[in-house]
Amino acid sequence: MAHRFHADRVTYHLKQSPVPEFAWHTSERLAELAGSKHLTFDIRSLDPGKYSYPYHFHRNAEELFVILEGSAMLRTPEGQQELQTGDIVFFETGPSGAHQLFNHTELPCRYLDIRTNRGLDICEYPDSGKINILPDQEIYETSGQVDYFKGEDQVADKWAAKESGKENE
Repeated sequence: MAHRFHADRVTYHLKQSPVPEFAWHTSERLAELAGSKHLTFDIRSLDPGKYSYPYHFHRNAEELFVILEGSAMLRTPEGQQELQTGDIVFFETGPSGAHQLFNHTELPCRYLDIRTNRGLDICEYPDSGKINILPDQEIYETSGQVDYFKGEDQVADKWAAKESGKENE
């Protein structure tokens, strides 16, 4: 069954963060309404003078923006560029796909945001040194990153303690 949505006929909700510069209006969960299994998509409207979300990239999700109306500045690792009505921008996974929008105009910028959904994703924020495990919203600072084998030494002693029932001593 086909599901049809029109940007002027969907219901939008304001998403305001504790940081006043980050705010946008987002449509109902269109992908959920359509029963999508592998895509997430929403129509967003970015007010003048607002940023869409912190500068970030995904480790396990590709993303695509289609500018439906208005314009906004796009920040990527290559710099900044203006997006306008009709532009389509693809963001690959990893640091080279980092992005953020800023509405530098006096009119709202409306865009379709499409993302792949493979269950678990890691979103990284280069400006603030955080990682976000999605969909659970578990946020950690990357400064706590450790070596894979940290705490794994003396493995034979751990096995012996487990066998003797002394692992908690």
